[in-house]
Formats: sequence, structure tokens, C-alpha cells
Amino acid sequence: MILVYTESEEGKIKKIALEAVSYAKGIADQMGTSVTAVSINADDVSELGKYGASKVLQVSNDKLNKFNGEAYADTIGQAAKNEGAQVIVLTSSANSKFLAPTLAVNLEAGYVANVISLPESTSPFKVEHSVFTNKAFATTEIKTDIKIIGLGKNSYGLKENETSATTEAFSPNLDAHDFDMEIVSVDKATDKVTIADAEIVVSGGRGLKGPENWGMVEDLAQTLGAATACSKPVSDMGWRPHSEHVGQTGKPVASNLYIAIGISGAIQHLAGINASKVKVVINNDPEAPFFKAADYGIVGDAFEIVPKLTEKLKEFKAQNA
Repeated sequence: MILVYTESEEGKIKKIALEAVSYAKGIADQMGTSVTAVSINADDVSELGKYGASKVLQVSNDKLNKFNGEAYADTIGQAAKNEGAQVIVLTSSANSKFLAPTLAVNLEAGYVANVISLPESTSPFKVEHSVFTNKAFATTEIKTDIKIIGLGKNSYGLKENETSATTEAFSPNLDAHDFDMEIVSVDKATDKVTIADAEIVVSGGRGLKGPENWGMVEDLAQTLGAATACSKPVSDMGWRPHSEHVGQTGKPVASNLYIAIGISGAIQHLAGINASKVKVVINNDPEAPFFKAADYGIVGDAFEIVPKLTEKLKEFKAQNA
């Protein structure tokens, strides 16, 4: 049996969780077994069956309203043991990467993060994953009885596989040690589209000269239905919240389209967005390092280019509505 942890936020199942279910169903088909999903404090889990889950273990516990790595790992581990899971599928979100090592230790399981495709074989169990901040790929064999896979964001996609899913309440046995770590505060992005779920990300750097000029970034993002992001110097200077900082030391981005405006392209930034499929750069410095990593580059003044680009996109959307 394949167990998949389906992340949710404010009671709503995340898109990355649906991708994880799709992926888990792919492995289940390879191994001739089924998929069981475990959700924590999600309001509606009916959508999970649409992507291949045959069974949903629904956890309702007020103590788990805020993410807690120890408690979440213990919950998933108990579900895996109860169901006799051979493979556990997680996402590669910050939360899943946080809990995965603890889960692996608890279950004496092998763990591979940033997996990009279905196993090359299931006996022996071999998976391909990105390494060196998405600059290379490696194939790893997991030899433990239980295998844990962290699926790279946007690497498998959503694949509908309608299944008649049954739902069961699941109550893990949690003790005080599970809550030795306390969440004091949470800094949340206020965007309508979150960076984690965004297909398109529009990001700005110091080339925008100040927070007062961020309106054109937000306008372009709203036109594209995208999330907004920024480089580390921008968040360090307080122009934008740290929740929007993307890069190796911020949030990793694996969007279908990443638009960088006024960002030179420091190696730490490129490492964090390298998994994005198409990268577009707008910068007035033709020697900016970002151009070497870009799929498309525009050399010019962002204050002239971005408003014109937004205007053309709005016209295109109006003509094709």
C-alpha cells in the first residue's frame, strides 16, 4: 500500500497535495496496490479520490492546527504502521522536508527528496531526483523495507484518476513529547496566489529602486494570475516581506514561468529558482548573470518594459476572453 500525506492550509487541500496523490497512484499502479491518503484538519477531502486515493484517513485534532514537525511526523508514522505502508509519498514543501527526517528515523525508512519521476523500477526500488540545487540528477536505490519519497514540486503534474474513496476517522496517539516544540508565530504571505502553489511567479529585485515602485510588479502578477516574489536584498531592506523571498536561502520556486525584474542573478537566487521550467529576465544590464540562466532575456528599462508588457497582456486577455 502507498500512503500519501496530503498537506492542507486553513482546511483546504493544497494543489501540491493533489500532485502527490497523482504520483502515489502512479507508483501504486506499478506495484499493483492502492493509495491511502492521510489528511490533517482538512475540511473537505472528497477531491482526493479524483486523483487516485482509494481511502482517506481524516485526522481532526485542534492541537495540530499549527504545523508541528514532531507531532505531524508521529501522526503520519502511526498511519503508515496501521496501514502497512510500503511507500510514503510527501511533497518537497518546507513543512514536509522538515518532518521527513524525523519520520524516516521513526520508521527506519530510507528517504529521498526532490524526486522528479516515477521509480525506474520497484524491485529494486530506484528513483531519479535532482541534486546540487537542480543542476544535476541522480538515481538512488532505496533498500529499506519502508521507502519515503519527497516529490519535487511541479515535476509530475496533476493526473485525474477517479477512484471511489472511502473516508475513515483516524486518531493518532500523541503525547506531551510530540509538542516539546511550540510554534510562537507564523509569517504568512498575503498574496492571493501563494508562491508554493503558483504556476507563474513574478519577482522583483533592487533594480526597482524602492517599495513604492512595486505596483507594476503586482499589476503584472495580477494580470497573469501569478504570485509575487523578491530577491534577498529586497526583503532584507524591508521593501517586501520575508515570506516573498525566493532563492537558496528563501523559498524554492519550481513554477512553469518565472519572470525576474531588476534581479542581477546572484548564485544563491539562481539556485532557488533553477527548477522553474521557463525563466524570463528583464534587466538594463546586459552583463547581468541572470541572462546566462534565462530562457528569454530583455535588455532594457523595466519601468518602460513592464507597463507595456502588462498592457499588451491585458489586451490579449480581453480579445480572447
